[in-house]
Amino acid sequence: MKPFPWPEAIGFGLGVLKLPPEQFWRMTPRELSYAIEAVRGGRSVPLDRGGLADLMKRFPDER
Repeated sequence: MKPFPWPEAIGFGLGVLKLPPEQFWRMTPRELSYAIEAVRGGRSVPLDRGGLADLMKRFPDER
């Protein structure tokens, strides 16, 4: 299990969202996650094997 990325979370909350420290520390992890997602955009889904095969067919390396 990876440790929680406190430096990034604090930096984002205080630096990007410009939250006062009191507000930041009152947020739940879920609220912080939603705020980060709202600013950065939704999470991208990893490419699956079928998607990779489709891309390889459409854009082959060889000419």
